[in-house]
Amino acid sequence: MELLEIDRRLSLRPVADGDAEPLYGLIEGDRERLARWLPWAAEQTLAGTREFVAKSRAQQAREDGFQAVLLRDGVVAGIAGYHCIDRLNRATSIGYWLAARHQGEGLMTAAVRALVDHAFGSWGLNRVAIEAAVANRRSRAIPERLGFTEEGVLRESELIAGRFLDGVLYSMLAAEWAARR
Repeated sequence: MELLEIDRRLSLRPVADGDAEPLYGLIEGDRERLARWLPWAAEQTLAGTREFVAKSRAQQAREDGFQAVLLRDGVVAGIAGYHCIDRLNRATSIGYWLAARHQGEGLMTAAVRALVDHAFGSWGLNRVAIEAAVANRRSRAIPERLGFTEEGVLRESELIAGRFLDGVLYSMLAAEWAARR
């Protein structure tokens, strides 16, 4: 996937070397909120963000994962991507985060929709999963809006700020997605 223009305000493109600084700026400006839901956010550094970008680019080169920056009017607003791609089982999972100032605009729902389209269309995958903390209503709303099936609760699936949080697992199958289109 190269640059994907979703609409006049939103596009996705693969993470690039120059993205560490703007991504870190978003993290630093929104650290307290992000740290409630993402295990890495509380202690993320600029060096750690650079390492994330490098690992993401290597993963993309191996074609076993993919991270895209969300560009809102050309400016980095967040990230969404495939954690890993299981070619044997034709499955992946999607993760995402968005700067607080861009929430409520439908950006992440549109971005995730585009990633699901790409997973089923271009890559021929059969299953896409999304996990979100039980209490993270904004994150859970995205797969729910897109018609994902709630499979159940993963008990204490993520350690965040010294405590384990339950996660809700959602999935979509290629045949279900095609029927919804």
